[in-house]
Amino acid sequence: MAASADGFDAVVVGSGPNGLTGAVTLAEAGWRVLVIEAAPTAGGGLRTEELTLAGFRHDVCATVLPLALASPALRALPLAAEGLRWAHPPVPLAHPFEDAPAALLHRDVVQTDTDLGARSGWSRLLAPLAADADRLATGLLAPLDLPPPAPVTLARFGARGLWPATMLARLALRGDRGRALLAGLAAHSMLDLGQPITGGYGLFLAVLAHAVGWPLAVGGSQSLADALIARLRRLGGELVTDSPVRSLAELPPAAAVLLDLTPRQVLTVAGDRLPAGYRRALARYRYGPGVFKVDWALDGPVPWRDPSVAGAATVHLGGTLAEVTAAERTVARGGHPSRPFVLFVQAGVADPSRAPAGRHTAWAYCHVPSGSTVDMTEAIEAQVERFAPGFRDRVLGRHTMSPKALEAHNANEIGGDIGGGTADLRQLIARPVLSARPWATPLPGVYLCSAATPPGGGVHGMGGAHAAHLALRHTGGALSRNPGGR
Repeated sequence: MAASADGFDAVVVGSGPNGLTGAVTLAEAGWRVLVIEAAPTAGGGLRTEELTLAGFRHDVCATVLPLALASPALRALPLAAEGLRWAHPPVPLAHPFEDAPAALLHRDVVQTDTDLGARSGWSRLLAPLAADADRLATGLLAPLDLPPPAPVTLARFGARGLWPATMLARLALRGDRGRALLAGLAAHSMLDLGQPITGGYGLFLAVLAHAVGWPLAVGGSQSLADALIARLRRLGGELVTDSPVRSLAELPPAAAVLLDLTPRQVLTVAGDRLPAGYRRALARYRYGPGVFKVDWALDGPVPWRDPSVAGAATVHLGGTLAEVTAAERTVARGGHPSRPFVLFVQAGVADPSRAPAGRHTAWAYCHVPSGSTVDMTEAIEAQVERFAPGFRDRVLGRHTMSPKALEAHNANEIGGDIGGGTADLRQLIARPVLSARPWATPLPGVYLCSAATPPGGGVHGMGGAHAAHLALRHTGGALSRNPGGR
């Protein structure tokens, strides 16, 4: 962890997408930046490994990355020059049923509406938002910027998005297929779908599908982390791995420290240096449900009962609105559903490089109570078999990760929570504390930038960008001892 002789302007602890984006943002401003990562490999939720068999590349966490294309912070960086390439599946999302054609979320709003059936209501609900998707995304991903970039669009979104997903689906959409499609999208919130703002999660993910698609990074999500790291190094920044930070006192001197850590870890490394009131506020921060994940190496494509599902990289397995709602409510109440809502990804639909020729990878997870020790492999595979009979016959290798294993792999995933903390209405506003600038801590020059800060979970890098811009503002941006490096 030795610092260079001339020191650093900033030190970033944690190399997830937020930490790396914050580091590159500062390096772009001419700062000399050091990133310190506890794990042997950088990337946080952007790591790709051969979890099952040699030659089969699996994303350990995130695979489908629409927020990365919508993110103002990531769009501003020349990552294509660092080798990053995107692949789009023919269809962003499929939601199959046992006794009806699958609901398909297409890039085109009208095509989605047409497929869902006459007067489904999809275009009426989504078209106005998708038409102004760029400014909507900027407003939602920079939630504290004033004035907001698109007040009318944001107001239109809020008028619908504040509703519980169950109510929004029943009032705004007609037909079981469209309602179930919205429910599956809203279930990414990891909340009871009867709670306020769950409709907003579903709407925003649908808008992203229509506006930018649901792409994959070619070669695995690690490719996005590698591109950010390459950009950082091109600008003179440094990265060290396999170096856990146990205290702020271990860090080399720097004008700014960005912590890509959840509140529980911040309390550990900052200790009594934090004021007592702020410590109590961080200690009250709530983490959400965990996930149980299964990765598979397959000897061929998934044998979907409905062939149209084969064109979607992401598949929601949960049946009707009522079924998805019941499964997520069971988890919210601390239980394990017998028929869980399963988020399934077949990356080879868009990126055949993930597996040897003729072979495929797939992964799936379901939500479980935080820290659950229940093995959900059978329940997940039963849901897959329900819509793809004969799936188990295609399995060459299998790898499972419980909430405990996920947290061991990425310490920010407390209890298996991949979202960095529950994101209900109260904690969406106070994340991790109620503040006009929640990325700043009471310690001068120390900032938070994990998914526990606005705008929350997802691969967008905005938490890091917000923290970096705040550090630049507080220092006047004029600390560079490394003005070159570009």
